[in-house]
Amino acid sequence: MKVALGDYPHARFEVDGYKVEPVEVKPIIAAYRRMIRDLEFDVCELAPVSYLMARQEGVPLTAIPVFLNRRFHHEDVQCAAYSGIRVPRDLEGRKVGVRAYTVSTGVWVRGVLSEEYGVAHEKITWVVDDDDHVEGRVPANVERVTDSRSLGELLRAGEIDAALTGNAGTGRAGAPRANWTAAQQDTGDSYPLFPDAEVLSADWYLRTGIYPLHSVIAIRSDLVEHDPGLSTALYAALAESKRRHLAADPDWAALPRLARQARQIGGDPIPYGIAANEPSLNAMVRFARDQGLLDPDFPTDVRELFAPGDYPDA
Repeated sequence: MKVALGDYPHARFEVDGYKVEPVEVKPIIAAYRRMIRDLEFDVCELAPVSYLMARQEGVPLTAIPVFLNRRFHHEDVQCAAYSGIRVPRDLEGRKVGVRAYTVSTGVWVRGVLSEEYGVAHEKITWVVDDDDHVEGRVPANVERVTDSRSLGELLRAGEIDAALTGNAGTGRAGAPRANWTAAQQDTGDSYPLFPDAEVLSADWYLRTGIYPLHSVIAIRSDLVEHDPGLSTALYAALAESKRRHLAADPDWAALPRLARQARQIGGDPIPYGIAANEPSLNAMVRFARDQGLLDPDFPTDVRELFAPGDYPDA
């Protein structure tokens, strides 16, 4: 069984009856397109929104409710110096960079901006510099970078007004983004839309139960058809791997971001299972549908997203 996963200490496992052959792909995102377009692996970590879109397009993949990676996104919206952006609604009518329109970070950020702050994402021009894993769903308000410059370079040049950076970053004086204030937009540095991002993320989670998913385990559907017990066995193996890791590293010291998120939510930073993740799954489907990435009749019962199996919360 060829398996392509990120290098996670909590995802090292064996499955009875199978020889697990890890396939190293760095960065793991490079495996997503290969799995969706060519079914190159038997089991592969995927971006969850890409998985939803692939299912809709009839790609023969199914999943188990194991989410190896999670992250909040309030901290990801970085504004260009002198852009004048002070509140989320100021993004309307502006150009905002994102790696690809359907990337999960973009879907989560647009969902937060829309539901929490009333931002009309269709009034923003989204500037992208990479291809989507599943093609055919890009709306008219998306522009492609036409030269070799990165989104970061465009942001520093002021040619886009904001970007979804996905990293912390620092100012010229080395101040962490979380300590910046809106007044610092006039210093010549980019600055965060949400200076108190960590507090806002925790508040959002406590109010809604939504904790953004950033990976899901997908299996070639023909394997599950051939062996209906595979989904349960793989889920149990990954749950056991996580338990072993926690026994050795109960504070998630090996993964500082997950350790920080555990403190934010006051619990397990990567819960597995359908019930434990239902608010997040429902939000992901809702956001993707509202943003035109899924059809209006896409299944609303999140249990239909996964292969039949036994998935106790873990």
